[in-house]
Amino acid sequence: MTREILIALRMTVVTLVLLGLGYPLTVTAVAQRLFPGRAQGSLVKDANGVVIGSELIGQAFARPGYFQPRLSAAGSSYDATASAGSNLGPTSQKLRDRVVADVQRMQKENPDAPGPVPAELVTTSASGLDPHLSPEAARWQIPRVARARHRPAPEVQSLVEAAVEGRTFGFLGEPTVNVLRLNLALDREFGPPVVSQ
Repeated sequence: MTREILIALRMTVVTLVLLGLGYPLTVTAVAQRLFPGRAQGSLVKDANGVVIGSELIGQAFARPGYFQPRLSAAGSSYDATASAGSNLGPTSQKLRDRVVADVQRMQKENPDAPGPVPAELVTTSASGLDPHLSPEAARWQIPRVARARHRPAPEVQSLVEAAVEGRTFGFLGEPTVNVLRLNLALDREFGPPVVSQ
């Protein structure tokens, strides 16, 4: 009996060392070597080299001179430690009231936008942290952003079109626009928007 216990303990220790330490350390080292940016969290830096976010986690942009991302239900807003959806179902009156209020707000903030408000601008993602919009939802916001930045809409549209990321491997998923990267491109091209007093 003692012999079997010792064998089991040795196997436990060997398994722990190999799979609990060796494998994770090896995978981390390989990732750091081959994909250093992704292994470090896909951090995005401003023109001064200061980290301002991650391209994998959405951020709130409330000023009219910036494109707005999807709404977040994660914590107090895009809180990566509280990633979650709203957990409100399609029959929830609370969800309906919130969506109606958000549609009215978006229409008021975007009076020159073409057509109805895209659904993704008034709904949250499953994680509450989605950093992407569809190209259509970004294009819908162009009139507001152009007006707030005192730029012609075609100039802003050209930045949106340049920010469209295609399907993965050419056939997986849908084209998207990373909102943080698009807003950084706006600031690089036109400077930060002037805050009206």
